[in-house]
Amino acid sequence: MCGFCGYVNHKDVPNDTIEKMANRIKHRGPDDEKYFQDDKVSMGFRRLSIIDLAHGGQPLYSKDKKKVLTFNGEIYNYQEIRDELISEGWEFETDVDSEVLIRGYEAWGPKLLDKLRGMYAFVIYDSANNEIFGARDHFGIKPLYYYDDGDAFMYGSELKAFLSNPAFKKELNLKLLPIHLSFEFIPSAETMFKNVYKVMPGTYFIHHIDEKKTETHRYYKFNYDHIDESQTVEEDAKKIEAIVKDSVKAHMIADVEVGSFLSSGVDSSYVLNEASKLKPIKSFSLGFNDSKFSELSWSTDFAQQIGQKNTPIKITGDDYFDFLPTMMYYMDEPLSNPSAIQLFYLAQGTSKEVKVALSGEGADEFFGGYNTYLEAIPFERYQKYVPGFIRSALAKMVTKMPRFHGRRFLIRGAQPLSERYYRVNYVYNYDDRNKLLKDPSLNVDSGAYSKYIFDEVADKDEMTQMQYFDINAWLPFDILQKADRMSMANSLEVRTPLVDKKVAEFAATMPIKTRINKEGTKISLRKAAERALPDKVAMKEKLGFPSPIASWIREPKFHERIVRAFTSDVAEKFFNTDELLRILKEHDEGKSSMQKIMTPYLFILWYEVYFPEDTNADTINKVQLQA
Repeated sequence: MCGFCGYVNHKDVPNDTIEKMANRIKHRGPDDEKYFQDDKVSMGFRRLSIIDLAHGGQPLYSKDKKKVLTFNGEIYNYQEIRDELISEGWEFETDVDSEVLIRGYEAWGPKLLDKLRGMYAFVIYDSANNEIFGARDHFGIKPLYYYDDGDAFMYGSELKAFLSNPAFKKELNLKLLPIHLSFEFIPSAETMFKNVYKVMPGTYFIHHIDEKKTETHRYYKFNYDHIDESQTVEEDAKKIEAIVKDSVKAHMIADVEVGSFLSSGVDSSYVLNEASKLKPIKSFSLGFNDSKFSELSWSTDFAQQIGQKNTPIKITGDDYFDFLPTMMYYMDEPLSNPSAIQLFYLAQGTSKEVKVALSGEGADEFFGGYNTYLEAIPFERYQKYVPGFIRSALAKMVTKMPRFHGRRFLIRGAQPLSERYYRVNYVYNYDDRNKLLKDPSLNVDSGAYSKYIFDEVADKDEMTQMQYFDINAWLPFDILQKADRMSMANSLEVRTPLVDKKVAEFAATMPIKTRINKEGTKISLRKAAERALPDKVAMKEKLGFPSPIASWIREPKFHERIVRAFTSDVAEKFFNTDELLRILKEHDEGKSSMQKIMTPYLFILWYEVYFPEDTNADTINKVQLQA
């Protein structure tokens, strides 16, 4: 696991800029640093040594020295690809997966991407053709950004690297504020910085240096085009057993010790159990002093049952709130998922003993684990038996009425799934944003912004559409982003065996009846886990990442911090502060969700970190020094 950055040389950019950019992301690779520069391009690399510790340095070069590679990630099938290239006459100097990328690109060009299995982002500078090629893995496990304003071009593993380049014009992409307030992330290639773009999962770009032009191409797209309705739960459970076993084995390849995150749930427990069959493995769990929220007793008991060591890690409210500004620095973009800081402290404790950790992300998205998918059952029945014009009339009528049980169902029952799915208005809906935004003319329809994702599976049932949205938005831009940033902030490589090309290929064939039914979620995965895990673990209800944050917000010392932020100059710049304080009061009374507090609060902290010229510079310098 590593970090890299680079840029097309620019008249306003000194030669030592590449080192300053790479130092911004030193946490991604503290073990080594190397650079490449010619008259057109500068490239920087920071290494975290995992495989072939003695020979894995970068940049790597093609045989003719005209192509230069920097790479972040792991290619799990690199030995197979290496053998194929050797059979075609290519020679290798090392046993690192990165050399497979540069030789593979020499041999096949972008078609190399069709052969890869892994988590990766990499860039190849081709001096012969005056172009820069960059690619990101199938599901967006590893990050890749680029900046292109028509004059300057730069790229990096984290966009904070751009801050050290004088050609970077740092501007807030204000039009995305209402989108962020709705989703808590941005479900597109856009970012909160103007002219900065995420390379989307399964996508590569080519920047033509002389023409100052960037083009993007999709090389992989997860789809449900091959669902097999004949499959049964028992059959799919057996297939999952084999696939998870294979994936965990592939994800264990390393020349350093591998550990594993462990919660009380089936996903991480299943991954740990499979890994423990290969070799002894340490597990790490996060909890709190309050047993109501802490899962430590579950995870510790399970680790003992399978004969593995578990290390408990605890955090307090002070840990949480003190770290929030620094978290925003590491995160690059505002992300208000409350479990992000928990992941940071879990990764911090884990990194003291191992360099690599397995994690259970992806099972809920691919195998149907979220309880909200069950919403589709009553809504599909309602839409089947009640004509659309009646549903619309009922929705209009009850909108004007006081709240009563069933009112929300009737309103949402008149909406298409692209507007109704709760992740579309996960935090604030359109009316909420109108009240909250200082300039309500910024407000947009969040459903329209993400409708393109639902349109791609419009012919599928609603549960499948929900999963498809989560695989293409929630997973890469929320779940995997926080996992990458919070682990790499601690120089820890996190691997996700359940977010895997082969796992996804099978998941795409599963009919609804083997994923979810009215009795529960992840039914085939749970059936597979039943054979290996205690019943109370395999069948444990989905809890997410429970925490006492909602109660911490009400504690006076933390409550006062939020009040100060909600009445600050930054808050006044973007929000109606009276509305912020009203929402906070509602939360105090138990009438408002924690997310409605944390989303604007963390946006304010993020803005203070990344736009210090509008805030207290001393505070920001302190945050960046801590990071």
